[in-house]
Amino acid sequence: MSADHVVVITTVDSEAAARTIAASAIEARLAACAQIVGPITSVFRWEGEVQTAAEWRVECKTAADRSGALEEFLNVRHPYDLPEVVVTPIVGGSPRYLSWLVEETR
Repeated sequence: MSADHVVVITTVDSEAAARTIAASAIEARLAACAQIVGPITSVFRWEGEVQTAAEWRVECKTAADRSGALEEFLNVRHPYDLPEVVVTPIVGGSPRYLSWLVEETR
């Protein structure tokens, strides 16, 4: 199955960083909409140790053909050495919303 629309997710260490990434992705027309969720608690292994940190999740909705450029954009502008970038297909939704999503990424 090939999806025409995706959600690209990343996490950052502050609400300010989340707002900056969300707004800049929209301004660059790499995403039509970005939602910020947080703070959330993340537990992960980093440099050999289990760590816990407060983070903010940024969920960017975009056209699938823009996801590679969005991933590259996030990797360049992200404050982390190894940013989380996860792409999840949108397998259904409101046709009007999904059309708008594509239009806004052009």
